[in-house]
Order: sequence, then structure tokens, then C-alpha cells
Amino acid sequence: MRILKLALIAGIAAVAALPAAAQYKEEYKISTVVPAPFPWGIAAEKWAELVAERTDGRINMKVYPGASLVSGDQTKEFTAMRRGIIDMAVGSTINWSPQIQELNIFALPFLMPDYKAIDALTQGPVGKRIFEIIEQNGVVPLAWGENGFREVSNSKHPIRTPDDLKGLKIRVVGSPLFNDTFTALGANPTQMSWADAKPALTTGAVDGQENPLSVFTVAKVYEVGQKYLTLWHYVADPLIFAVNQDVWNSFSPEDQEIVRQAALEAGALCIEIARKGLIGDDKSAIRDVEALGVEVVELTPEQHQEFVDATRGVYETWKAKIGAELVDMAEQSIANR
Repeated sequence: MRILKLALIAGIAAVAALPAAAQYKEEYKISTVVPAPFPWGIAAEKWAELVAERTDGRINMKVYPGASLVSGDQTKEFTAMRRGIIDMAVGSTINWSPQIQELNIFALPFLMPDYKAIDALTQGPVGKRIFEIIEQNGVVPLAWGENGFREVSNSKHPIRTPDDLKGLKIRVVGSPLFNDTFTALGANPTQMSWADAKPALTTGAVDGQENPLSVFTVAKVYEVGQKYLTLWHYVADPLIFAVNQDVWNSFSPEDQEIVRQAALEAGALCIEIARKGLIGDDKSAIRDVEALGVEVVELTPEQHQEFVDATRGVYETWKAKIGAELVDMAEQSIANR
């Protein structure tokens, strides 16, 4: 009898030691700023689709575009995800930079001259360090995507020199660094969400805006007076696929790997779409914009350098704020690309 009792106790203890079955929600909310057919939205939808397929529906993810989970205020997205209000996001480094200062590195004016420079940062030691910092802040980063280089457009005249920006009212995202950059160039930056930007361009409340070419075309920004576009590659906008820490910990290891791999694949797709017609010998995206009646300015090296020189003070000030060691690492990675 005693032996039987001991065996029963041992059995109960063994069962208690087994890991609890994962308890999954009926739906996991993914926050994005824009939907499909923007590359950003397409990638988020692909992430959800791949995860649903590979988990046989155990993990059901739904995209909520327009930063609707934070009432349209995209700069609050990271905080909401950290607190568990948002389960997941495909978020912009710009929008998360108010909470993660190091993310401002991608908005340092004229740090990254080309797409290889973006890759050198996101796929190198800088990207690894940034992911570590994000995870320390209660969010699990999984993969990089891309919104693209941000180019400047306006309704008044072509922009070829810093003088051409003087006095122009330019819509910028809610980041102090963007405000400082355009102020240094003599413009009047106006911070507003993307939801408010197009109406402001329509009414003439602002003269111009800065966004990747994919946003310019898909959102039909050219229809609201933006007839002059300058390709200056002044900053880039990498995206990050991420999950709230508690949500991540609720997944089994096998499902964590599925979610991570799906994010990596969706991120690669995002980058491919964002760069289509803009790399190598294929410049079809630029020709497509010109066909819409937009005057496209491609700066000469000398013209480009004028903008670099005009914003160097901003660069140095923000290098100290971001962390000189991280920026030095970025500069070295780009030099070695």
C-alpha cells in the first residue's frame, strides 16, 4: 500500500512538472501605419498568412492599419505594444524612436548613401545591437522590413539646393530629429500623422512632404499638388516585425520559430517590393512617376554634398544623443559594405 501511495505521489509530481499547454487568443492584433497595397501592408498581411498556414490556425493574426489601435497616433505604437495593448506590429524605426532613442540612427541626415548601406546596418552589428535594446524594453524583434529611402516633394518648385527649401512648409513625422533637419535647411517643418498629411497637402496647409517613392505613388500624393520630387536619399525607413514579450512567451518554442521564420520571409518580401524599380539598372519606378506628370530631380554629387554640409551640425548633435559608439559602429559598417 505504501509503495502504491509513493508511486501515486510521484506520478502526480511528474504531471505537475510538465509544461502547461499554451493558451492562445482567438486573435492577435498586428498594428501597421498603412495597409496593402503599400509594401508595408503587404508584408504584414503575408506574415499573418504564413503563420496561420503553418500553425493550422492556432495563431490567428489580423492586421489593423492606419495606426488604428492607437487612435492614429503612430508614435504611440511601441508603447502600446510594450504594455500589451497591441500584440504585434510591423513598425517604423521612425515612429518608435521617441521611445527607443537608438532608432534615430536611421534618421541621421545622409548617413546611408545607398541600399547596401541600409543592409550593412540592419544585417550587421548595428542591427543586432538595436534588437537587443528593443528586447530589453519588453518587445521581441524578429525581422527587418523596409519602407525605403524618404524623398522630398513639394507643390512650388524643384528642389536642387538647400536654398530651394527655404520657407517651404514641409509635413514631417513626429520626431524632433526630422524637425531639426528641416529647420537647418531653412524649411518650416510641420509635424503631423500620416492620416492628417494628405488633407493638409490637399488644402495647401503644407507645401510638401517626405516619404518613400512607394508611398508617393500608392497614396497618389501627386494628385494633391506634389508636382516636384527630389531624390536625395536623406534618410531611410527600415521596418521591424515585433511581438509583445508576454505574447511571445505564451507561444510554444515550436510556434515561436514558426512566427519568427514567417516574419523573416515577410520582411524579405517587403524589402523586395519596396526596392522594385529603384535598384541596379531598373529605374522603372522613377520613370513611372515622371509619366504621372511629376518633375523628378536626381541630384548631382555636388548638389548632394550641399545638403550634407547644411545638415552636418544636426548630425553631430544627434550622434551624441543616439550614442557615439553606436553611430561610429554604423559609419564603420557602411565604410566596409
